Amino acid sequence: MTFLPKWPTFLKGKEVVIANAIIAILTIGGQQLFSFFTFSCPCHVGQNLIYGLAFLGVPALILLVVGYALNNQTWRLVTGKRSPLQAEGTQNQLLQCKLTCFVLCSITGRALVAPVTWLAVTLINGSYYVCAMSEYVSVYYYGANPNVTASDRKKILAAFPCSQLVPPELSRARDEVILLLRYQSQVAGWLLIAVVVITVFLSYCLASCFSPLSFLHFRYWTSYVHNEQELFDEATDQHSKLYAIQHIRKFFGFVPGSENVGEIRIPSLREWQAISGLAFLKLVDEEHYDYSLLHDWALKGSVDRKYLKLDEDPVTTT
Repeated sequence: MTFLPKWPTFLKGKEVVIANAIIAILTIGGQQLFSFFTFSCPCHVGQNLIYGLAFLGVPALILLVVGYALNNQTWRLVTGKRSPLQAEGTQNQLLQCKLTCFVLCSITGRALVAPVTWLAVTLINGSYYVCAMSEYVSVYYYGANPNVTASDRKKILAAFPCSQLVPPELSRARDEVILLLRYQSQVAGWLLIAVVVITVFLSYCLASCFSPLSFLHFRYWTSYVHNEQELFDEATDQHSKLYAIQHIRKFFGFVPGSENVGEIRIPSLREWQAISGLAFLKLVDEEHYDYSLLHDWALKGSVDRKYLKLDEDPVTTT
């Protein structure tokens, strides 16, 4: 039993690798389903290229944007950048620029996992590339009837991805063209994978070489940042809840979940109007905001003291 791997310990600190692997697997599955249910080459001159490149590039672009949008570091990087307080806190512009570039590279690396996986899988599959490039194959591969015009030749080549549109006498030429295009597509896919893997490996090597921390110190720092973020999220949730409780108690006279509630407050029509409507951040002073209309109302000071004691008639206390 002592030789069994301690999986929780082994997986700790590898959350990024696991997340990237899950994203890649989901992308591969999605690509296969997407190709099976939606892809159908038009087999027409001028449309094949647009259709094939659209299926190859547009999903990759969408996945890239989604990758940026789902990364919390993206919003940490851009949120509040135009705030005057942010400008005052930025003293060393060169250091800030370097840090921004480093974070942006990290975000981009995470965001590229899904689109690169999509491109690699689609190229290895070859269907999109065959559709896009069939009409541009060298004339050498069309030898059944060399007397046709160039426009007719393009029409015939554009129809090669659709076997039912190809005359029987051109079946061999079609097979040669399809094999050539699949060869090109799959080589491009594996080259893309190789370039990405080597680039990622060299990037990690360079980042480690220029790190001011030793290996164990870096592992400690990573663990510290992870634990700090978890504790901060828990404290944020608890702090905001306790802060909101004060405002809820002031408006309703009690807190949800309280036991033995003896009386409740009856808000006035004017107070209901004050907390209704659209809420925006309201600047209270140079360093504080009101987070909601209820928050703004609660900080304004005295309110009327109309309460309803439970199981009794409404009374007004002074």
